[in-house]
Amino acid sequence: MKKILSLLLLWSACTVASAQEYMRIWQSGSNTKVPLSEVTYAANGASFTAEGVTYQTSQVDSITFVHIITATWDGTQATVEKGNVLGVDCSVQGADVVINSTNTHNELEIVLQGASTNGSLTYTGSLKCKFYLNGLNLTSQKGAALDIQCGKRVALILNEGTNNTLADAPNGTQKAALYCKGHLEIEGSGNLTVTGKARHGICTKEYLQLKKSTGNITVDGAVSDAIHAGQYFLMNGGTLTISGQQGDGIQTEILTLDDDITPNPDKEYNGQIFIKGGTINITVATDDKKGIKSADKMTVSGGTFTILASGKGSKGISVAKHLLINQDDGTTLMQIRATGGVYEDDETEEETRCMGIKVNQNMAVTAGKIMVSNSGSKSRGIKVDGLYYQGADATVSANKKVTTTDTMPPMD
Repeated sequence: MKKILSLLLLWSACTVASAQEYMRIWQSGSNTKVPLSEVTYAANGASFTAEGVTYQTSQVDSITFVHIITATWDGTQATVEKGNVLGVDCSVQGADVVINSTNTHNELEIVLQGASTNGSLTYTGSLKCKFYLNGLNLTSQKGAALDIQCGKRVALILNEGTNNTLADAPNGTQKAALYCKGHLEIEGSGNLTVTGKARHGICTKEYLQLKKSTGNITVDGAVSDAIHAGQYFLMNGGTLTISGQQGDGIQTEILTLDDDITPNPDKEYNGQIFIKGGTINITVATDDKKGIKSADKMTVSGGTFTILASGKGSKGISVAKHLLINQDDGTTLMQIRATGGVYEDDETEEETRCMGIKVNQNMAVTAGKIMVSNSGSKSRGIKVDGLYYQGADATVSANKKVTTTDTMPPMD
């Protein structure tokens, strides 16, 4: 019955197909995406042909439909092509585009391209979706450049060979130049540069993930944090370069229950940071700020870090709970310099030292190479308030204030 229904849906879609519509053919967990305009079917329903390949209906698990929307900016104007997409409304005022989707069945893929110094995109929807940045250079004068109001998983693909830039309006109420209400997963080998003129550069309400295929992401300025992630931050690859922020470089927060300060138990890895690969370059020039700030635990299992903490009282890495460093996912190399002096709070008159790494609970380095230098007045290399453990496969060069242990400390 399910296969008959799929074929009926296929018949219906094919009769109104346009170049903007595709179908995804699922077999044994994998899928092939083909234009609906390239699909023909046998009269008895036993088979159909897509792009020259014939599929037996009995061997197809299911068929889903993909609709492509293309938004193009050209100076002060924008245009949207949406084909025969049902349940999607688009409005354009000058170069400001609003896409509202009530679609709950079929996939949406949205291609964003062109340039405007006075444009934006706002998207609302309740189904996971994909955005392709295809040479997009967008500066908003009214809010966020990209405001994705979708609480589901959102893929942001940087098309190969493209350079993309995003900047928001100064003095606005938006949270970031690039904001996502849900789970944002960035991939694709293109380049993305973001400037946060009101608050953050990139902000997600829930987790933010950089996949292995990610190219170069640069945040070259932010009034607050360069990257601010709710729930957790996960980096599998790519190159992340951060400078010019007035807040922290990368910061996570702990999502709480709506009516309580208690952490939300439904949020996995709440407040944590995971670095499994890629390259991170961060400069912290603002006083009393952090290059990487985890609201909970932080785990490093691969990747190359270059962090300069030059602001007074600044920290290269600051972890609220435990810090675990190993090489489970690849070579780990950290180079951190703490060159800032002492920061004195104007109200409390309390002094804060500049540090390379500050851990509030336990720190364990089982493998990897960590080099931390400190040259600022009263600065410190590594300070651990709990227990510090270093394995035989680890090399750590730093001025440390720690209490060492011969056995692995608790990291839960």
